[in-house]
Amino acid sequence: MKEFQSWMDVNFSRVREDFFTFLRFKTISSDSSLNAEQKRCAEWLCNYFRKLDCHAEVIETSNLPIAYAEDLRAGPKAPTLLIYGHYDVQPVDPIELWKSDPFEPVEKNGAFYARGAQDDKGQIFFAIAALRYIRETRQPLPINLKFCIEGEEENGSVGLATVLPSLKEKFKTDFLMVIDVDILDADTPSINLGARGIITLDVLLRGSNVDLHSGGFGGVAYNPNRAAAELIAQLWDQNGRVAVDHFYDDVTELSAHEKSFYQSGASAKAIQEAGIVALGGEKGLPPHEACWFRPTLEINGISGGYSGPGFKTVIPAETRIKISCRLVPNQDPARIGQYVKDFLLKKVKKGIHITVDVQHGGKAFRGRPDSKLAIAATKAFEEVFNKPCQRMLTGGSIPVVADLMGVLHPDVIGLGYGLAGDNIHAPNEHFGVDRFKKGIITVARTIHYLGIR
Repeated sequence: MKEFQSWMDVNFSRVREDFFTFLRFKTISSDSSLNAEQKRCAEWLCNYFRKLDCHAEVIETSNLPIAYAEDLRAGPKAPTLLIYGHYDVQPVDPIELWKSDPFEPVEKNGAFYARGAQDDKGQIFFAIAALRYIRETRQPLPINLKFCIEGEEENGSVGLATVLPSLKEKFKTDFLMVIDVDILDADTPSINLGARGIITLDVLLRGSNVDLHSGGFGGVAYNPNRAAAELIAQLWDQNGRVAVDHFYDDVTELSAHEKSFYQSGASAKAIQEAGIVALGGEKGLPPHEACWFRPTLEINGISGGYSGPGFKTVIPAETRIKISCRLVPNQDPARIGQYVKDFLLKKVKKGIHITVDVQHGGKAFRGRPDSKLAIAATKAFEEVFNKPCQRMLTGGSIPVVADLMGVLHPDVIGLGYGLAGDNIHAPNEHFGVDRFKKGIITVARTIHYLGIR
């Protein structure tokens, strides 16, 4: 730690300058007009890796490119670690709520502010900076190291998922470290051993050819907004369980012993800070179990009729519903999507025309708490914090990780320093400078411990 601090004292200003250059790329993967910017960012990353004495190349996909780098000089007898992250970011809307330019990073109040400051440019860059630290302090790299940094995690990872089978040999690895996760809190070291899967659905209800005057047709036409409300209300039972047939068929209940591996995550403090009063999950479950161990169905958006200033007395012609399901291991996203679709088609009010688009999803993943990678990261965290390291899961989803595991079959963990208050996907995204620095040394020490035979 003393050596690391000495290196930081001399080099952190240069690391920060390079990080800010990385943040300035407008890599919004959902905006196709910025595709050239995505490629420039991938090329910049590869050039950066070359300066760190790695082989690096831009891998083209059907969509956005991947920045890939490797150093295999530890040899075939040494283990291989693949580090995964992404350089793309979310859109910046609503721009008027930003206190500074989202693509002109600033450091203030002990944090970096920019779009991607945490998710995921800040996190993947501290992993890259860990390699820089190892190089500049002339430490031997005790393992074979690979980086896969994709450009469309925020938009489905379609390019990487499609090209992945052809990259099986190039990406071959013993261990997979996902640098795109949270920590329990700023003072509690924790490794992440998995995330839930996801499937999303776009639902359209139509009741008439055009919007109708609510005086002329009120009490006659069946309002699609009402149909949507009544349909949505049937999706859960009185105990908060999803009422869709077969939804829980493949859910495996965790034993008390298995649950004991994980630290309680969703604390009363976090719930209070989020302003949550009413709880909507399954009755009788602690919040962290509801978020980590159980599947969910949520309504993410409803739109129909007029919602602008003033009033417009219409019965809308159509109403849209956005639905997402978070899934646990053994649940197949496509199958769950079909179950929900079948339920909606069966339960919708007769005479309302309904279309249900089941979109692309991703499976849940789990890592082993006793793997060599989990043990190495645990030791690294404990060295940095000087206190015991906890284990956690995340309720969110990183769908491409299940794809990587299906092709490569590695042991996996998530390593990160994100916090719920970092405003990822929101205006004024930020990342604590202290956590950025801790990320560098944690990755470096994990590599060290992973190399001990």
